[in-house]
Amino acid sequence: MTSTEDTGSGPKTPRRRGSEFAVLSRAVSEHGLLRRRRGHYAVRITITLSLLLAAWTAFVLIGPSWWQLVTAAVLAVLFTQTAFIGHDAGHGQIAENQRTNALIGRIHGNLLVGLAFGWWVDKHDRHHAHPNHEGRDPDIAGAALAFSREQALRRRRGPGRWLARSQAWLFFPMLLLEAFHLRVASVRGILRSTSLPTRTRVAEGALLALHTGGYLTVLLLTLTPLQALCFVLVHQGLFGLYMGCSFAPNHKGMPVLEEGTRTGFLRRQVLTSRNVRGGPLTDLVLGGLNYQIEHHLFPSMPRPNLRRARPLVREACERFGIAYHETGVVRSYAEVLRHLHRVGGPLRPELEY
Repeated sequence: MTSTEDTGSGPKTPRRRGSEFAVLSRAVSEHGLLRRRRGHYAVRITITLSLLLAAWTAFVLIGPSWWQLVTAAVLAVLFTQTAFIGHDAGHGQIAENQRTNALIGRIHGNLLVGLAFGWWVDKHDRHHAHPNHEGRDPDIAGAALAFSREQALRRRRGPGRWLARSQAWLFFPMLLLEAFHLRVASVRGILRSTSLPTRTRVAEGALLALHTGGYLTVLLLTLTPLQALCFVLVHQGLFGLYMGCSFAPNHKGMPVLEEGTRTGFLRRQVLTSRNVRGGPLTDLVLGGLNYQIEHHLFPSMPRPNLRRARPLVREACERFGIAYHETGVVRSYAEVLRHLHRVGGPLRPELEY
């Protein structure tokens, strides 16, 4: 699917280039929604770390038992919730001081879950600047999935062609490998990064090594080798699946902008993002990423304020004639899978044409 600036627009209203977002931003600021919520994050971090510590304590106390696969599932959930805190720190949502945010991010990312914070921030910032924009968004530049028909058609042979033609069916199974992929990418990012200072790369690399060494040591001292292997597969598989399912509804299946497309900030962020409806439980499970439109417009807005910003953003979109796409959880995944299936259509001529 391709898009220009007008894609998804509703009734036309006079365009005020450069002022649409300014009007919305002023309203958001007047409501105090960009102010930090240090108390909220202090409670969230305390609860998350306490649960993480309790889960690892239970792991040691249970000992060499196949019931540890249940512990693996619990830890997969807690690892993802910990990663959400690292995500918020990466956007500067937690503290005013960026050094404090970076410290929180490295503890929750590198040390506790084994993902390189600095590498991820660099990649994620580029995604936020140009979401779903071919040639500019690193999240749609991977070799695993094709996000537009043009990308699919470039995969004329080999494993890439097979993946693209079957990607809707393979999507969720592939997410089971996401945590392993991110760990490898983290190491590569630290070793090859030209944007991170050497001192930062060394510190992040040491934290990653400490996480990996501690993780494997605890597993091998507590479980039999076979149990440890199964624990890793279940834990990391479910961790990747949970993370992937949290990020998948955000942009997949929304308009993909062709290279060279130019559009204003407000329209670019809204038209390429999807919100997922729900209550406090949805907010908790998806880490606030269900308010993807608001998050992309105001990345530094603290997570608990995104729900409060939603009515202001919807009103602004209606005023400026911009389509605001929001759907339920199940339908969001259905839209993602339909899009992936449609994109791979040209590679299945024997079935569809």
